[in-house]
Amino acid sequence: MNESDSIRMTGTTVVAVIRDGKCAMGSDGQVTLGDTVVKHGARKIRKLSDWNVLAGFAGSASDSMALLERFEGKLSEYKGNLVRAASDLGREWRTDRVLRRLEAMMIVTDGNRILLLSGNGEVLEPDDAITAVGSGGPYALAAGRALLRNTDLEAVEIVRKSLEIASEICIYTNGKINIEEL
Repeated sequence: MNESDSIRMTGTTVVAVIRDGKCAMGSDGQVTLGDTVVKHGARKIRKLSDWNVLAGFAGSASDSMALLERFEGKLSEYKGNLVRAASDLGREWRTDRVLRRLEAMMIVTDGNRILLLSGNGEVLEPDDAITAVGSGGPYALAAGRALLRNTDLEAVEIVRKSLEIASEICIYTNGKINIEEL
């Protein structure tokens, strides 16, 4: 990864949590271009209502949208089967020369499972019911895990508080939080 790639990948935080049969995914709203904030209220999470799936993305905006469109196509092809759609997209991502150049990561969930689709075509299911991506992802993940293990908060509140904590630490994460629930 060269210097310009790392600059383009820094502008977001997305976190997803499943607790007590409820799922929430949230993101901040900040979009940066290099070291300049160009937007405060971007929506980085989509509810794919035809399949009752949430998708959140981090990375280049155009690459993220291209990846989201492909994922929606795979969901249609596999009639809403999250794991098959994600696995097939991961396989394509690894083998297709154009897709391999995409600079994005996605979290997808159907409320039962959370999957992380990485920039090299990997499909990962976290050991626990939480995952995060983006520049503030490690901060949100650490905060979320602590809240998940040590409180009785609902999934939506864990997501909100995790993002608030990440926004206090990561300069590429703001406090304009967007949350979707299943």
